[in-house]
Amino acid sequence: MKKYILGLFAVAVISSCVSQQEKAMKSADKNFILKAANENFAKKKWKNALALYDRLTNLVAGTDDFPNVGFNTAYANYYDKSYKLAGHQFKNFAVNFPKDPRAEEAAYMSALCYYEGSMDYNLDQSTTETAINELQDFLTNYPNSERSKNISQLIDELSYKLEFKAYENARQYFKMGEYKAANVALDNVLEDFPGTKLRPKIYDFIMKSRYELATKSIYDLKDERIESALSYTKMVEKELPNTEYSKTATDLRAKLEKEKQNFVVVKKQTEARIATLTARQKKEQDRLAEKGKTEQQIKDQISNEKKAMQIQRDSAALQTPPPAATFKIQR
Repeated sequence: MKKYILGLFAVAVISSCVSQQEKAMKSADKNFILKAANENFAKKKWKNALALYDRLTNLVAGTDDFPNVGFNTAYANYYDKSYKLAGHQFKNFAVNFPKDPRAEEAAYMSALCYYEGSMDYNLDQSTTETAINELQDFLTNYPNSERSKNISQLIDELSYKLEFKAYENARQYFKMGEYKAANVALDNVLEDFPGTKLRPKIYDFIMKSRYELATKSIYDLKDERIESALSYTKMVEKELPNTEYSKTATDLRAKLEKEKQNFVVVKKQTEARIATLTARQKKEQDRLAEKGKTEQQIKDQISNEKKAMQIQRDSAALQTPPPAATFKIQR
């Protein structure tokens, strides 16, 4: 019987709440709606509160209740995890009511909303970049605020997310065997994020990329790439002594030195073959040139003989006298 009574009481309470929410949603009484909205807010019924605050926007415009409605609406959206909308509302509050005692809190919450709305590293990071800008703006505008104490930590966390995304994108080139692209992309990460905590790992992958480029290089670039890879292993050993990365550098350098020695032999053999081939080509060119010269000499000789014969014929024609004159006998 007791449980039955409690059940009826619970149903009555729920019915009462629903009834009040419905009445407030249909009412035109600003004070009644505001009271219901604030009660929902206090009970953390964010969606109910937001539905009523949305009705109040026009009703309280220009009144003393307007800032409170805007401030509570922003918080309700924040707790309802609508971070982008809440951030926009908090920012509007800080801009529109700069003298309100809650302006600093609103500015902080605006930055925090963008922080909360930052996506996972493998997704679009435009919200992360916006969050960093908003947090830095808060530091600039409120450098002595108690709320500024954790801002740098939040900025570092967001910056690391950008670093890690860039690092992962560059590392994908290495996984695909695009070692030249990986080398360039990883160098860009170091340039874009000079203070990155991922520097040792980036060094490691650049070193491995250069090693792969050197060992798989075409003949004309092999010397240069071997020296580049060797130089990088020495740099890693110097920058990261007594680490797993320096050990990898030592192992790779030993392999590169052996690769260099083997290439010296290959290079000598190749140069010898090239010299032999060049000599054969020159000999053949000389032979063809000599053959061409002989053929031209024969042609010239025939031409000269034809010219001589023609001269003889022309000379004979000039020296031959005209036939003797014929006289008729007079009768």
